Amino acid sequence: MVRFTAKRLIHHAVPSTSQIMAAKLIERRFHNVPGKLRVSELLFDVPVDYSKPAGDTLRLFARSVSRLNTPIEPAKEETKEATEGKLPWLVYLQGGPGFGCAAPQSYPWVDYMLTKGYQVLFLDQRGTGLSSTITAGTLARQGDAIKQAEYLKNFRADNIVRDCEAIRNVLTKDYPSDQRRWSILGQSFGGFCAVTYLSKFPDGLKEAFLTGGLPPLTNGPDPVYAKTYEKVEARNKAYYEKYPEDVERVKKIMQYLSQNKVALASGFLTPARFQQLGILFGFHGGLDNLHDIVFRVWNDLEIFGFITLPTLSAVDGDGGMDKNIIYAVLHESIYCQGKPSLWSADKLRSSNPQFQINDSLPAIYFTGEMIFKDMFESYSELKEVKDAAEILAATEDWPDLYDEDQLAKNKVPVYAATYIDDMYVHFDLATATASKIKNSKQFITNTMYHDALRSKSGEIMRQLFNLREDSID
Repeated sequence: MVRFTAKRLIHHAVPSTSQIMAAKLIERRFHNVPGKLRVSELLFDVPVDYSKPAGDTLRLFARSVSRLNTPIEPAKEETKEATEGKLPWLVYLQGGPGFGCAAPQSYPWVDYMLTKGYQVLFLDQRGTGLSSTITAGTLARQGDAIKQAEYLKNFRADNIVRDCEAIRNVLTKDYPSDQRRWSILGQSFGGFCAVTYLSKFPDGLKEAFLTGGLPPLTNGPDPVYAKTYEKVEARNKAYYEKYPEDVERVKKIMQYLSQNKVALASGFLTPARFQQLGILFGFHGGLDNLHDIVFRVWNDLEIFGFITLPTLSAVDGDGGMDKNIIYAVLHESIYCQGKPSLWSADKLRSSNPQFQINDSLPAIYFTGEMIFKDMFESYSELKEVKDAAEILAATEDWPDLYDEDQLAKNKVPVYAATYIDDMYVHFDLATATASKIKNSKQFITNTMYHDALRSKSGEIMRQLFNLREDSID
């Protein structure tokens, strides 16, 4: 259990006896944007390693958004910050791992939350967005591959929620003591972080909303990917049923890519990398989006005998591993508690014949949200961190992310949207987790996919607040 000393803006972590430094607010600037919104840009300094509070620090970036109220008599400049009110905070935990937040006004659910009376904080999780961004270049400053891997161990959900707690202490320091807890909204990996939050720092939370984000409570990724491959196989079948002509088109594309070295801005388009575009299957409209890419590539080959630059740009734009390398190097470790990942997705792919790139198969299946060793050859940026990734894949001493005993006695209200056909967070594993979190409610649907918070925002928020307000009837 973690205890907080609000007056001193520090907290202590058990079992460590070291004092942990809270976030230090470096800068806060306000901007008014169209639509009567006030957006604040905030910078914080936090420890890289919370067990070493006097050590190196990270610079975190966040944006907050609230309603812009324009009084008849404008407030004096020196009183603006003081009159920002004590609106309850809701923190958005972005999916990933490895992705920063977009501008607040680009999220369709924000207006709903502002109408409910929240002010919303969009935190770029450590290493993402503008928060001490992890790239091959910035990581190289740490030293050799061993030092890089040690550094990257500090970028999982346990430290993300420590950052949140440190920031909460800063942003609510002037709030009444009974109003200092805040709400969280976790999408996908952000939901995983939310359950880590519930496990480690429940006293900081008022409520938790999860969308496609109930994590499997496993020690390693093998059981997760076993289920994931089943779901990806089903989505491939749906794809080829909808676009049967793409069976031969995909085979022709794979033949071309196996015989030609095709350069991309971020590396090379190999057959395996083209296969990885199946990650699109998990989104609303994903089958159609992948078909558009397949058709474009096939059409280029039919007309010109090579793939044109606009088409290559379209393919490259749906990769993203070069711009978000945490997603690649730490993706499997988000499932690890005391066990190594050992390239789980690679291992299971080799035992699934239908995912082999082989012309003799009835159809070549695409893969999904999985990380493979060959990515560290086909992406130029990932190639530079390949050795560190190998070390992380063999790492065994990952600390626990979840406390099932704490979850079983959880007092924080949890409202979760769970999707039966979610390709990224398997329904069976998600519902098993929900059953272990006391005081949780689920909205379960088979009409939405993983990105419903963005694609079907109004319906998702309505259903979550039906759970919150107990107004289902």
